[in-house]
Amino acid sequence: MGKARRPVQIVILLFIIVLGGYAIGSTVFGDHEGRPTQGSTSPDFKLLGMDGSVHSLKEYRGKSVVINFWATWCTYCVSEMPALQAQWEKWRDQDVVILGINTGEDRLTVDRFVKQVGVDFPILLDSENEAVQKYGIVPMPTTFFVNKKGNIVSIHEGELDLTMLDEQIEKLIEP
Repeated sequence: MGKARRPVQIVILLFIIVLGGYAIGSTVFGDHEGRPTQGSTSPDFKLLGMDGSVHSLKEYRGKSVVINFWATWCTYCVSEMPALQAQWEKWRDQDVVILGINTGEDRLTVDRFVKQVGVDFPILLDSENEAVQKYGIVPMPTTFFVNKKGNIVSIHEGELDLTMLDEQIEKLIEP
């Protein structure tokens, strides 16, 4: 058994390296297969909000929805929070909803961040990455702009500034 031990260890090590490479590659480069695209219906989800209620996308049907996937450790996500808050304040009386979906962090971390930044638009917790998987999120932040019929009008990967957000929301509310 001593002679066979070394080749078995090498095979196991190679298997672990290949599996790890696949996992890292699919995380970094993403698997966009099955990901919703512009023009498709936005997948529904049921997520716990920071307000203690369970929110589903269906409850916002008839409103324009901006779905922003973010995390507290993501520099670009943190940078765009003031712009999202400003657009929430500007558009919320015109049936526009901004939903911030935190990806995989605990409630305490998110609560501290939200209070520190002063965000009051709905923040949802995707602790099990249910929505992340349905939407095929790889880079963060990623933002989906969904019209009143529930169709994705556009998708933006990366940081949004105030002007870009305003332009995208104006397109959403056009008749």
